Amino acid sequence: MLILRPEERTKLDRTDDNDFYAFPRFVTHVDANFIDQLTNLYRDRLKPQTRILDLMSSWVSHLPDEMEFAHIEGHGMNAEELAKNPRLNHYFVQNLNQSPQIPLKDEDFDAVLMAVSVQYLEYPEAIFSEIHRILKPDGIVIISFSNRMFYQKAIATWREGTDLSHLQLVKSYFQGVSGFSSPEIISQSNPLPGFLQLLGIASPDPFYAVIASKVLLEK
Repeated sequence: MLILRPEERTKLDRTDDNDFYAFPRFVTHVDANFIDQLTNLYRDRLKPQTRILDLMSSWVSHLPDEMEFAHIEGHGMNAEELAKNPRLNHYFVQNLNQSPQIPLKDEDFDAVLMAVSVQYLEYPEAIFSEIHRILKPDGIVIISFSNRMFYQKAIATWREGTDLSHLQLVKSYFQGVSGFSSPEIISQSNPLPGFLQLLGIASPDPFYAVIASKVLLEK
């Protein structure tokens, strides 16, 4: 089911994404507050010794240090970043906007993670269908994001939306694929008091996540 209209998928920078991500960026794109909340969410929802796919990953995965997994597969757009990620057992480079089919087996992963990257997907319907395909029954998907982005590379509907509309948009991505549970939304925004903002102190990055699991369809 198509969720987005063609004009909602457009980007301000329409040059090849492969060129944009050709050089590694060894930085974190969200603050420590966001990273702590994401790691705690992973600690709470993921199970040790399971198979994890870190989709649209980079040089860090923000997984809890004390948790060991059977296999962590990484995917991203820059091989140098992925090669530096110490948690990945294997990785592959692929532009999902050009080739949305994920080269992994059916029902092979217990969890799929996507951190601060969903805003760049031009064909989320295809990607979420692929996520469902590679998930084991009862497998979990955790999509996390904040209010930051590479503005020129985010799709139009994300650029023009609000934090609330982003949550509803990602929720609709799950709802557009038969076989996902009702999406759970986590929304944590902690603005600083006004007097601190007047002093030029920035508020912590808001933390948002949408979570769903693969369910068995009745025959």
